[in-house]
Amino acid sequence: MKKLKNIAFIMLVVATVVIVGCCSLYNYMVSPVSKKDIQVEVEIPEKTSSIKIASILKEKNLIRSEKIFLLYLKIFNIHDLKAGYYDLSQNMGVKQLVASLRQGSTKNPYEIEITFQEGLNMRNIATIISEHTNNSYNSVIEKSNDIDYINQLIEKYWFITEEIKQDGIYYKLEGYLFPETYRFDNKDVSVEEIFNRMIAEMATVLEPHKKEIQKSSLSIHQILTLASMVEEEATTDRELVASVFMNRIKVGMSLGSDVTTRYAFQVDNPKQVLTKTQYNTPNPYNTRVIDGSMDGKLPIGPICTLSESSIEVSIHPAQTDYLYFIANIQTLETFFYNNASDFEKKKNELKSVNGGF
Repeated sequence: MKKLKNIAFIMLVVATVVIVGCCSLYNYMVSPVSKKDIQVEVEIPEKTSSIKIASILKEKNLIRSEKIFLLYLKIFNIHDLKAGYYDLSQNMGVKQLVASLRQGSTKNPYEIEITFQEGLNMRNIATIISEHTNNSYNSVIEKSNDIDYINQLIEKYWFITEEIKQDGIYYKLEGYLFPETYRFDNKDVSVEEIFNRMIAEMATVLEPHKKEIQKSSLSIHQILTLASMVEEEATTDRELVASVFMNRIKVGMSLGSDVTTRYAFQVDNPKQVLTKTQYNTPNPYNTRVIDGSMDGKLPIGPICTLSESSIEVSIHPAQTDYLYFIANIQTLETFFYNNASDFEKKKNELKSVNGGF
């Protein structure tokens, strides 16, 4: 009897040792493979089996044992690990790894970010899109003048009107694409999707001003055109610059804006000096012509992307009697005048600084 008791005790001790050993081994096997926060990118494809997931995690050195990982899933009856892209760490144990995989991930390693700044023309936009996506420069230019697409936009948005279809406009959507930083799923994003996002953002910006725009003496197309001139001409005192253009429109003067001449002749380099011939050549964008054809008139359309501040001051320009302005291109200080003699005096004073005519 005593012998049987000894055998039973020994078996109990052995069983206890085995159980404790197994538990210790199990706890070790489900523990982190490292104490260091070593980040690892992991892709779990759609419809991936638990066995395959275990293999992926083992290959990335995130778990100690595929079998123990699968055992853990079986013990806790887990069947909802999600596909996706994950940033996991080698200091995560099986419990944490499983929790992350059950929660899922919104990470997209192929996501791209494109920033469009204020003051870009459509050629600049086409270059940026071609550099960041799989679209060509020409495909962007073509989409900006796609009449079928334009007609769809006119039907959808109150601020896009038939005016943008005028003959002579270089790019129909110039000035209607709001500059901002946008994120897209990958480089295969279409030009249309990019444009749709930018136009939708413009809709958001314009909506609070809709009633004021509809009461304005200018059409929405003209307001955006004026705003684009303000955007290119002014860094400060935008409301005063807008007032000069509006005052000139009222009295029938040429708007005399160099930036419209640059746009008319597609001179994108701001350091390139314009010629007298360019200044004086009639063009529906060139407000510097001297034959009177542009007196009191805005260009045929916008010449660049717009900031919200330029839009706002074009809806509500300051009330002044200014008809002239000139800037010191070194200090960026702008001077405003209501008579030609004072303006010409300052112009001659700044000629050595600014160059030009």
